Amino acid sequence: MNNIQSSGEISQHKAAKIAGIIFPISIIILMVVNLTVVAPLIIKSNPSETARNISSHEFLFRIGIAGNILYSVCEVVFLIALYTILKNVNHSFAIFAAICFMINSFSWLLIAINQFTVIRLLNDIGFSHSFRPEGLFAMVRLHLIGEDIYYIGLLFWALGCTVISCLLLKSRYIPKSLSVFGIISSAWCAGCTFIFYIFPNYANVINLWWFDSPMVLFELAMSIWFLIKGIKTQQPEPA
Repeated sequence: MNNIQSSGEISQHKAAKIAGIIFPISIIILMVVNLTVVAPLIIKSNPSETARNISSHEFLFRIGIAGNILYSVCEVVFLIALYTILKNVNHSFAIFAAICFMINSFSWLLIAINQFTVIRLLNDIGFSHSFRPEGLFAMVRLHLIGEDIYYIGLLFWALGCTVISCLLLKSRYIPKSLSVFGIISSAWCAGCTFIFYIFPNYANVINLWWFDSPMVLFELAMSIWFLIKGIKTQQPEPA
């Protein structure tokens, strides 16, 4: 029995190190790809200019697609690591959190699929002959609206992070104050996102960046703690 527990603790420590490494990498990929590679190519008020930018810089656009897919893969690795760390705290809630993170990961695959569709629309002669230029540019712009998909995935990300924060509070794997900050910031993100679905003008009251930024800060702090300090191995209270 002691050998089994020791093996489980080693697995948890390895998972904590993996989580500590993979999340910062995934956020760097996401920010660099979408803010510095893809975003400059998209002119929201000018679909035709956007289409020309993508056609002229297709290689950069494809790097953006590859980056989003890589981020999705990183999210899967991250959720597996978190599940390994927290499954002994409460198996059912750990599974629920993993499913939420998986849905968020899948949302980025959908964004990548839409971006591949943009390239097909611009490069396939059949599409260019089937649409007038204005219609083609409108289709391109429609498939570039990734915000809707992102905010659907964000709700599940926030729900999963809320559950993870509660499990971390119960387990005492990280400082209590950090776990509480995770609960508050994740619940805040989930609440703001859901309100935004119903009242889009809510973004005029609370800037969209304030929805998820506190939660991302929590996950970065949690990852750094995992990487540097690891996790305490005392057994949590029975679920």
